[in-house]
Amino acid sequence: MSAISGNGHARRLTINEDAQAMIDVARAEGIETVWDRLAAQEPQCGYCALGLSCRNCAMGPCRIDPFGEGPQKGVCGAGADVIVARNLGRTIAAGSSSHSDHGRDILEAFRALAHGETTGYRIADVDKMKRLAEEVGVATEGRTTEEVAADLADVLLEDYGTRRGSLSFVARVPEVRRAKWDSVGITPRGVDRENVEMLHRTHMGVDNDYVNTLLHGLRTGLSDGWGGSMIATELSDVMFGTPTPVMSEINLGVLRTDQVNIAMHGHNPMLSDVVVAAAQDPELVELARSFGATGINIVGLCCTGNELLMRRGVPMAGNHLMQELVLVTGALEAMVVDYQCIMPSVVDVAKCYHTKIISTADKAKFTGATHVSFDPMHGAEIARDIVRMAVEAYPDRNHERVRIPVKPVRMMGGFSVEAILGALGGTPKPLVDAIAAGTIRGAVAVVGCNNPKLPQDLEHIELTRRLIENDILVLVTGCAAVANGKAGQMLPESAAMAGPGLRSVCEALGIPPVLHMGSCVDNSRIMVLAAALADFLGVDIDQLPLAGAAPEWYSEKAVAIGAYVVASGVTTVLGVQPPVFGSPHVVELLAGGLDGVVGAKFAVEPDPARAALLIRRHIEAKREGLGLPFVEVGADEAADVSTEAPLGAGSKA
Repeated sequence: MSAISGNGHARRLTINEDAQAMIDVARAEGIETVWDRLAAQEPQCGYCALGLSCRNCAMGPCRIDPFGEGPQKGVCGAGADVIVARNLGRTIAAGSSSHSDHGRDILEAFRALAHGETTGYRIADVDKMKRLAEEVGVATEGRTTEEVAADLADVLLEDYGTRRGSLSFVARVPEVRRAKWDSVGITPRGVDRENVEMLHRTHMGVDNDYVNTLLHGLRTGLSDGWGGSMIATELSDVMFGTPTPVMSEINLGVLRTDQVNIAMHGHNPMLSDVVVAAAQDPELVELARSFGATGINIVGLCCTGNELLMRRGVPMAGNHLMQELVLVTGALEAMVVDYQCIMPSVVDVAKCYHTKIISTADKAKFTGATHVSFDPMHGAEIARDIVRMAVEAYPDRNHERVRIPVKPVRMMGGFSVEAILGALGGTPKPLVDAIAAGTIRGAVAVVGCNNPKLPQDLEHIELTRRLIENDILVLVTGCAAVANGKAGQMLPESAAMAGPGLRSVCEALGIPPVLHMGSCVDNSRIMVLAAALADFLGVDIDQLPLAGAAPEWYSEKAVAIGAYVVASGVTTVLGVQPPVFGSPHVVELLAGGLDGVVGAKFAVEPDPARAALLIRRHIEAKREGLGLPFVEVGADEAADVSTEAPLGAGSKA
């Protein structure tokens, strides 16, 4: 039974009209949602929130008393610094493993494609594949596409092992940055190697120096950002097409009352891409019509939706916190899931409707769902079976319970690095010139998840709005991209929301001031773009007027992303407090000490106005370091925030 009270309480949970309407419906019908379960968990464990609990061995579980009146060491003798560092290290390893295993799945399918062992797939961008091959030393001249692809796959498979001194794509990093990594021993050697070593280090009785543990945490994150995630992004482009600007629609209004609606949810485009193709099969379309539907409508949720939107223009129904609410519309015939960020609760909510939850990844089964084991070797055939299951559910729809509360909003996506540089004439020089002149003050990657502890999408949208109106270009991925799309901030005409300098650039290029760069693995695109700018200027990444922000993060993957972004030289502001505050020494390292090691650090600021101010002052400091002209700050810059603000400055937590 829903625990949410009435009287407009939904308006405090989310700023989106479609979500508010569906929360009210769920409450009226007694359907439990993520916000109800969060309320039932309160108060959450204070030891865990501070990172002071440990269950890494059977002598525990242990906890450290933050007030010094109870235990100050675990049974093994580990104190607060070691326990907090261990927990953070394991979180980074889990997040890095998740994105990197996604990359492995794409890579294995690509290798099978090269050997002619799959159905439903092709090499969509041969030119990019050849560029990648040449970059990693694979010969292309006089060879077939399949031969090149097979050798490229074999080279990248070695990035997961231990045979090399560093990952293939580390060569993209400016030389001065690589030297910095080498000097502190954090150059990523192999994706699996770094993740396994982190689990080894955090076993009882291994690494008991918190600084040493956290430096390897950076190395583990780097193995994701410049390894697993980058492989996933690059090979997805090769197999499914490198994104170019495309118009689409977003929010629950993309569902159709007269069509079979299928929501693709998760992260891996291997499944969703072939399902989109299957939904256009004339036989299946005719079957849908025989049941009274006018067609088959595919919509996206979370990052697999971002993948489809970037490449196919497929409309997006919502981000992380919308996955239960899209079911509450009563208009969904099937939710097809792969892995990551999928709440087990969707199975329970779907039982209230005719909707089928179809799980497809053998590593991600959901009790109560219909499982269809997805095998790329038979991708096209399995996709048709899945679409047929959805179509056959349509006659069971209760049309009187269908509620689609809003009209869709238009948005533009598809900004790969290639598309951005293409719009600039094939070189970063126009962007560099605009930054040098102060027309664009700098750029910020606003990325990450939704977290029910915060009003859904508020932090993303407010932070972005304050940045663009101060002439700061914003790059978005994942759930942050969906949030900004729903807010209308990702259209060419939304340049009117930007400051005069950024507006003039956007209007000249016909682009929004907020550029959708893809799914959460596609944060690797942002790293490639940052490296290209640094190389063009002959500086390190940490000297550029750049910043990162994860205003509503929740997942282990987000922690891994933050680790590789900071280790790459980009200071990052978090909107949700991480579980590290039980160790002042760990906080000091993350919020200050890392700056002297990798040239970047973390900060926590849940207030979007203060976060925007902190970021803008950081960008001005970087501009000053490059000898660029000072740009007058906005009128709302009265809050007392220093660029040296510690982790958690201004935090309400």
